Amino acid sequence: MKHLCTTILITSFIFLWSCSSSLDRIQSNPSSFTNQDDSKEQDSKSKKGKNLDGSETLTQENASLQDEPLSILEDALYVYQDSQLSWEKGDFDTALATLDDAYSLILKLNLPPDSSLIQEKNDLRLLIAQRIQEIYASQLTAVGNNHQTIPLVENEHVESQIKRFQNAERKFFEQSYKRSGLFMQMILEELRKAGLPEELAWLPFIESGFKVRAYSRARALGPWQFISSTGYRYGLKRDRWIDERMDPVKSTKAALKYLSDLHSHFGDWTTALAAYNCGEYKVKKVIRNQRFNYLDNFWDLYLMLPRETASFVPRFIATLLIVNDPEKYGFNLPTPDTPLEFVSLPINSPIRLSSLSKAMGLKEDILSSLNSELRHGATPGYEYVLRVPLGFAEKAMIALNTLPTWIPPEATYRIHRVRRGESLSLIAQRYRTSISSIARLNRLRRVDLIKSGQRLKIPVRGRSYASSPPPKLVKEGEKLIYIVRRGDSLYKIASAFSTTVGKIKKDNSLESDALDVGQKIVIQSSIPQGATIYTVRRGDSPSRIANKYGMNLSILLSLNSLNYRSKIYPGQELWVVPKKQGSN
Repeated sequence: MKHLCTTILITSFIFLWSCSSSLDRIQSNPSSFTNQDDSKEQDSKSKKGKNLDGSETLTQENASLQDEPLSILEDALYVYQDSQLSWEKGDFDTALATLDDAYSLILKLNLPPDSSLIQEKNDLRLLIAQRIQEIYASQLTAVGNNHQTIPLVENEHVESQIKRFQNAERKFFEQSYKRSGLFMQMILEELRKAGLPEELAWLPFIESGFKVRAYSRARALGPWQFISSTGYRYGLKRDRWIDERMDPVKSTKAALKYLSDLHSHFGDWTTALAAYNCGEYKVKKVIRNQRFNYLDNFWDLYLMLPRETASFVPRFIATLLIVNDPEKYGFNLPTPDTPLEFVSLPINSPIRLSSLSKAMGLKEDILSSLNSELRHGATPGYEYVLRVPLGFAEKAMIALNTLPTWIPPEATYRIHRVRRGESLSLIAQRYRTSISSIARLNRLRRVDLIKSGQRLKIPVRGRSYASSPPPKLVKEGEKLIYIVRRGDSLYKIASAFSTTVGKIKKDNSLESDALDVGQKIVIQSSIPQGATIYTVRRGDSPSRIANKYGMNLSILLSLNSLNYRSKIYPGQELWVVPKKQGSN
């Protein structure tokens, strides 16, 4: 029977990675075949014959042809579901025998090329092949307690990582071990609830050193090092105020869901861990190039994985070996930190944690540690559950009722056009921001790849912080005028006011690009077409209004005879020019 199952696995393997989009549909809706039967039955009604008396009837031959394939597919699906029950009970032999029966039923189907049931047959065949693969993998790589243990193989790769921890990375190891105490109890409780190996609690040790704000070159964040897309996929919220990848409790629950899915897919923990580190698709790509029995030994994949991932699994195993027997490996580990107990309070307004800590008589880092998902050290402008130390709930409530609502500075950006020879570090220095902030705002995958002429969004708060003062416009009647300064060019002026060199030359009847210091350049000749009146509301600022309508801030200010220090008030009327949809 094992030979037959192996044959099935090999013959079906080429399908396993090519199409899986409809597998969940079959698993989650076993009645799909029955529904297909119903639709076929309705279709067959259109193929009725006529009796001598003129009445219509369905021929027995047609009914038989329609019902037999569907019946076989239904039987095969029910047999497949029986194998799942046997596998969950740990009865691998029965599970494999049942899958053998299901596959034999499918082989009986001899469908014509245009049959609508071909896709259903292939989907079920894929399910059976995948399940056989998972069962064999769990038998080969898992030990004890229904494959809930991670094998601690001490080979040359693991020994190499142990030596690194003993020497160059000893300080990192000891500090990470000390921090682990803050979260270990919580993580172990979540693992037990999920029925996963408790050794996985040490995964953040390798990923982040148990630092809740750890941020990698791959833009992974938090103790479990989620990239934003995977975090979103597993329910971690991210907005202007919070990033739940930095919350130990929420990110732990998401990580365990992800790990469980990876183990279910790959069938063994070492491969699942590799996929957790570099993504399942990269591991799949490596697996496609391996021989069919790749899951017999994870270390067959080892040298084919990306370098960082290749060291990830040995580092994890090395960590488990050391924490299980520190004396054997020459460690005298420090006492783990004690987790801080807390209570949760719902609040509805933005409050600075620093102000709240002072009012409660606490060190600022305590509230910051308990609420590490807060991106800017303040609660959001919507309902939020704030964590405060146990015994401080009453003080927190009193403080929350007396503290003023915090109004964050308006987050804006300006456009910078990259010049020849500029680097991201030079641009970040000029605008007093960070390389990572520019890269994140522009979704740059590589910070060393920017090109001349590229437009970059530069994050600023409130007003611009460029090395030179922002350009000013003078209002003459309905015209907006710019006075040329030393070092100006048409290109620079056009970029500053979100217009084009051609338009400036046309509006000013310029035949060349030459400019003189003190020369007046018309930026806008009249109240622009499409301009409308905007009534200022409470909480508005010029930058917020300009951003809302897609306007250049300098033009908004000059159009309304304002400057960068002008204050605006609720009820005040301003000219605005809404940006046309689809325009750049």
